[in-house]
Amino acid sequence: MSVDDKPLFSFPRWTPSWQLPEFAPLVAFCACAGLAFAFVHIADEMAEGETRAFDDAVLLALRAPGDLKRPIGPQWLEAAMIDVTSLGGVTVLTLIAALVVSYLLVTARYANAALVLASVAGGAVLTGLLKNAFARPRPELVDHLVTVHSLSFPSGHAMASAVTYLTLGALLARTERRRTVRGFIFAVAGFLTLLIGVSRVFLGVHYPTDVLAGWSLGAAWALACWIVARWLRPKDNETERGS
Repeated sequence: MSVDDKPLFSFPRWTPSWQLPEFAPLVAFCACAGLAFAFVHIADEMAEGETRAFDDAVLLALRAPGDLKRPIGPQWLEAAMIDVTSLGGVTVLTLIAALVVSYLLVTARYANAALVLASVAGGAVLTGLLKNAFARPRPELVDHLVTVHSLSFPSGHAMASAVTYLTLGALLARTERRRTVRGFIFAVAGFLTLLIGVSRVFLGVHYPTDVLAGWSLGAAWALACWIVARWLRPKDNETERGS
């Protein structure tokens, strides 16, 4: 083709929207905003007493008919739930976070270490502030199957597990190029978070809305930390897009 035969206009090659570099942060931002709105809505309904009927109905449904001291299901299920709920406790999550941060520091991955530390520590501080602000007592309708001392809303186990496991899942997923593997990592992180929250309601130490609020805010916080980390590390973003 000669110079005279060149087209007057040339159009850039079409790129699917999900392959654009701005797509993932935009989706994450929208999800973060939606989760934060869900938390605000739940908190507002809870403060007005609109969730009490729902909360009580779920707690009663998880107890044996005529015996509010005994949960439904076989004895092993109660023992399993007690084991599962410990995965979202302060001791276990602090140990996991400390080991991960230590590993990242030893391997000179300082930015990732700062992300984990800021996400987990910031989430813990936010949880404490919100518990004191709402000051919701623990459920008294059914017996507690584990010992608790703090306030109820939002669920610290649900929020802390969402923050910790989703943040670690995001970091681990960045090391994998295969989408199926990344999807599996996020599925495991989400499954652990959901199971821990369910265990809190099953054991009678939280209202369902405590857990829903903890999940919503914890996931929103983890996403917000991921967005900030991505924005602060443009070079890593270029590497990810080229991989």
